Amino acid sequence: MNKLKLIEKLKDRCSLTQIEATNIVNLFFTEMADTLAKGERIELRGLWSFYLKAYKSYTGRNPKTGEIVKVSSKKLPFFKCGKELKERVDLPPN
Repeated sequence: MNKLKLIEKLKDRCSLTQIEATNIVNLFFTEMADTLAKGERIELRGLWSFYLKAYKSYTGRNPKTGEIVKVSSKKLPFFKCGKELKERVDLPPN
């Protein structure tokens, strides 16, 4: 599912206009991104959580040229699947 399909589902299930559904979905993802940018954790119990994982700087190598490159420290979002979602995904098909 992509963002447009999510907007369509929300519009159909909740009897919203296209603009209202788009605004809701955009608000949801904007707030998630802003929360992660502040270094805070996002959690929907049982479904999933996102948090930032800090990586230290290290010396790497450019695979194309073999040149040694210094890679600076960084923070990346990390996804963790919840127990309920794992169980739901693992159900046999009907």
